[in-house]
Amino acid sequence: MNSNDFIQLTDQELRDFSLFVKSRYGIDLSKKKQLIESRMQKVFTERKIKNFTDYFNLIKKSDQNEVTVMLNKLTTNHTYFMREAKHYEFMKEFIMPQWEKNNRDRNLRIWSAGCSTGEEAYTTVMVLKDYFAFQNWDYRLLATDISAKALESAQKAVYHKDALSGIPPSWARKYFVRNDDNYFALSDDIRKEVIFRRLNLMEPFSFAKPFDLIFCRNVMIYFDQPTKNMLTKKFYDVLKPGGFLFIGHSETIQHGIAEFNYIKPSIYQKG
Repeated sequence: MNSNDFIQLTDQELRDFSLFVKSRYGIDLSKKKQLIESRMQKVFTERKIKNFTDYFNLIKKSDQNEVTVMLNKLTTNHTYFMREAKHYEFMKEFIMPQWEKNNRDRNLRIWSAGCSTGEEAYTTVMVLKDYFAFQNWDYRLLATDISAKALESAQKAVYHKDALSGIPPSWARKYFVRNDDNYFALSDDIRKEVIFRRLNLMEPFSFAKPFDLIFCRNVMIYFDQPTKNMLTKKFYDVLKPGGFLFIGHSETIQHGIAEFNYIKPSIYQKG
């Protein structure tokens, strides 16, 4: 394949490809023809693929690594520390005082679902550590993603300086070590509080205990409405009574889907 050739999707290829991805991973690509075409060109050049049908056949018989490459290309979502900071403000002002008052065993279960490269989970740990300073709380986080590549990056915890622009300077000094002019490594003090696991949100959940708080932000934008509703119900089922669900600020939960109480935009509480 010549690097100047642009491979296009036929209507049938789009239907077949999007149906496969949706059935396996819940991601709705049926209206993302241009996105698929533009993001997959480099992969086609590297693999010497001539058309989408050949690539689709390759995906169906390939190992998980090839599928991971595809999902990374199609769902890459820019993230950084303290993204959607109002969620963390709500935690500090409303949720954590409740936990401090009512959680007698000082044990918290928090899940970052669709954690990408780890900034969300690590930010949450820093917020908790800042609030519960000098108190003996157990608040290790579970962070999951479908992408093995994203999880590998999250576990390395080395970030470009631009990703740190939203955090307080005191956190930058306390929790990061400069690698060079552009990259910073996160301290082990924060890294040790997060457990990373690979998880496809379309698969059944099997958790030993329910969660106090679930983050699933800017993940459901890739799903159609029935898939969003199904996932919302699954999150409801694995939350404690009174537990919270944070979604992206551009996302909403349909009224009547599970018994969530609407608190404010992108914040819901299990009744």
